[in-house]
Amino acid sequence: MNQSKRIRLLDILRGFAIIGTLGTNIWLFAQPGDFLSLLSSDGWLNNLEAFFAAIQTVLINGKLLGLLTIMFGIGLELKYRKAQRDKLPWLPFYSWTMALLFLDGLLHYFFVFEYDVLMSYAFTGIIVAFLLSRYEGSLNFWLKVSAVIHIIGVSIVSFLWMFILRDDALLAEIAAGFSEVEDLYTTGTYVEQLSYRMGDFISLRLEAIAIIFMNITLYIAGIRLFRHGGFDDNEKGKRIRKRLLRWGLGLGIPLNMLLLVPGGLFDLPVRYLFAPILSLGYIGLLAFILERGWWKWLLARFETIGKAALSCYVLQNIAASLLFYSWGLGLAPIHNVYAIYAAWIGISIGMMAAAHLFVKYMGTGPLEWVWRKVSYMPFK
Repeated sequence: MNQSKRIRLLDILRGFAIIGTLGTNIWLFAQPGDFLSLLSSDGWLNNLEAFFAAIQTVLINGKLLGLLTIMFGIGLELKYRKAQRDKLPWLPFYSWTMALLFLDGLLHYFFVFEYDVLMSYAFTGIIVAFLLSRYEGSLNFWLKVSAVIHIIGVSIVSFLWMFILRDDALLAEIAAGFSEVEDLYTTGTYVEQLSYRMGDFISLRLEAIAIIFMNITLYIAGIRLFRHGGFDDNEKGKRIRKRLLRWGLGLGIPLNMLLLVPGGLFDLPVRYLFAPILSLGYIGLLAFILERGWWKWLLARFETIGKAALSCYVLQNIAASLLFYSWGLGLAPIHNVYAIYAAWIGISIGMMAAAHLFVKYMGTGPLEWVWRKVSYMPFK
């Protein structure tokens, strides 16, 4: 197989992950400060709106971010192979590209969205690049080590989370803090919001730090999946993708439905442990749809977004900011679930149109074009 040839399924998955990530983030834009609503689905049987909100938490929240993380791992493997073909010094080259990604994420965090994931990906990329260059033969070992550390960490935090949910005074204090954030984004100026993201940098970046070991696990999982032929256009590749479909959905959907159990016991495990299992199932699902020739128009749109994924990720968050924040149209807070879904679909359609223009006239997204040029500049 010619590894320099672009694999269509990877672009489709990357685009699907970008749109799905917006499916999580759109709730943070529409209901600023209400982060807890992403973790829990208590009361999902109360009415139809609560039921549709629960569908988002079970099928989308965290799952497409997990898929995007796996895709970044596969992208690292592709970069590694290209660096070898071009005889580039791997660690200096990839560390430089990750420094650029970190800068992109830092600017995105300050000027657009405090839940940016690019900085976390950049830091993870450097760690995995080092492991790849020094311990390539033992990647499976490091996958297990990072997975165990992550599972232990989530288990400890989940145990503490149960005590927090039973402490009314602490919950009231947390709610008051979230109320201040809501006021900031619904009535505050852009400068005040920028000042908030700068002043609370550490606390707002805690999740990005906490998921490092999960990221390492999923990066290496993506690398191993690619190396084992999971995306090869042959019978072996098809068998691997069928197993991902069967086990990823077969285990992932029931495990993620545990979020519907009242009491908050599974709030954190679902988002940070079970979501990636469903992410693997989505790889098998989209591969199945592609191989059957179904939904050609939609898959083509995902593919185009996948070719301009970084640009679309940033652009969709800018669009959501303009739509919901006080310095834009100021539509937040919105608690109507149907309106939030409509905003997600509307921005997604806009991203499809933008990505089509990017790819048609540039061959890629503008941020990808700049990043590629600057990445190789010191090594020409």
